[in-house]
Order: sequence, then C-alpha cells, then structure tokens
Amino acid sequence: MNARIIDRIILSTRTSDGAGVKLRRSLGSQAALRLDPFLLFDEFGTDNPEDYIAGFPPHPHRGFETVTYMIDGHMRHEDHLGHVGELKSGGVQWMTAGRGIIHSEMPQQDRGRMRGFQLWINLPARDKMQPARYRDVPASEIPVVELQGGGQLKVIAGRLALDGETVVGALNAEPGSMTTDPLYVDVTLTAGAAVGLPVAAGHNAFVYPFEGDVVIAGERVPQFTAAVLSDGDVVTVRAGATGARFVLIAGRPLNEPVVQYGPFVMNTREEIEQAVADFRAGRLAA
Repeated sequence: MNARIIDRIILSTRTSDGAGVKLRRSLGSQAALRLDPFLLFDEFGTDNPEDYIAGFPPHPHRGFETVTYMIDGHMRHEDHLGHVGELKSGGVQWMTAGRGIIHSEMPQQDRGRMRGFQLWINLPARDKMQPARYRDVPASEIPVVELQGGGQLKVIAGRLALDGETVVGALNAEPGSMTTDPLYVDVTLTAGAAVGLPVAAGHNAFVYPFEGDVVIAGERVPQFTAAVLSDGDVVTVRAGATGARFVLIAGRPLNEPVVQYGPFVMNTREEIEQAVADFRAGRLAA
C-alpha cells in the first residue's frame, strides 16, 4: 500500500458570509487554495446566536454542488422551486445547483450551539446546466462504525473498506450527483488512537481536524487546519493527547478550467457573464 503524507497545509481564516454568519474558511479562501474538484470548505461553529442568527438569506448558485453537514443545530433550506428542507443535528444536505437555484439557509433556533460545514464541489462542464435538485439525509441514515482502536466514524458519502467490509455512505446512491466519486468521512478518535483510511489513488484528498489535533506521517496538524494529502491509497491518522475529531474528504479531480464569480462557477468567462445576465433577468434556472 502507498501511504499518503502531507503535501501542504492550508490555515483557516476567519471571515463571514451570508448576512454576517461568522465562519472559518480554509479551501477557497483564495483561488490558489482550491483542491480540484473542491472549491471551498467552510466551518461554522459558535454558541453565540449573534454569530449565526442572520443566516443566509436568498442567494443564487450555478455550476456546482454544495454539501452542508450540520454537527449541531437546525437550519431550514427553502428555494425558488418551492422546496423546503429541515437540516438538523447530524444531518446532511446535498444540493446540486446545476443551471441555477436561488435558495436560503436560515437558522431555526435563537440560542444554543450551531456548528457544521459547507463544502463546494465543482461539476464538470457537461453537467453544469442540469436541473437543480437536492436531498436531505437525517443523522439516522448515516452509517456509523465503531473503531477497534477507540472511536468511531460516520460515512457520509462514498465507500470505505474497513476490516474486510465495505461501508456504503448515506449519499452514495444519489443518482447523478456522484460525478467526482466523493468520499466524506467524519472520524472521532480517542487520545493516541490511530486509524488507517483507504483513499482511491489519483483522487485529491484533505483532512480537517475540528476538535483536537492529529498526526499524519509524523507531522502534526493543528485544529482548524486543512492538511492536503499527497497521492496514495491509504492515510493513517493518529489523534493527539486529548483525542480528536476530523473529516476526511476526497474526490476525483476534473482537470477542467475554473472561472468563478461569487456564487457562479463555470468554465469560461463568457459562461460567467451569461450566468450573471440570466440572474439579473430572472431566468437563472430557466
């Protein structure tokens, strides 16, 4: 087996989005910090309602997919197609913006902790103008595996071979939204415990610890930091002295040009100009 090591580190930076929701952004904080096919990775997490209460009022997307994983809290998705989705603790929403969607993500709580992640995954040129759709998956549908060395993992998307068995992620069967063959795993380790996680060779991957720190190939990765991995077919992650919780995310690169203007991600400048014109004319999803 070919072990992955750390290729580069992307420190998260504090920023805000929506109507002032405070968050940390690692991938996507600059155009040079993308990791094909991943465009952006945000973590939001606070006990202070002033940091999240304004939410994400109606806004457009075109040309990519969003994966929202809610660790704690409750948000409601509504879109111009009339869909309403409730995203609660431990649940996931996978949304394919395709040719266009206008949606909102608003908190359904005025106190307590809200914590989670949003990942943007690029779509290949051939799929960018498909109809928009989304799927909500409650926590009860996400497979949980207890680890022999101490801890557990949740397989949100993809397939993970562990101890001779293959665990199929909750989102793996979503028709048409697995173009990049993504793997999304949430792992909790007890202090000093380690786990070897298979990752398809040739796929880009990163590890992001959000509780405690981890060690990969002898190199420490602090909390709130994205560790972009080298190629290989397995990554071994060890928790620090206080234990750790991290996400491992991987996917097949598209190797296509990326032109982004805010919430629009296309392949050419002309396509971006068309997306802006369509939005202004009220025909974004037409």
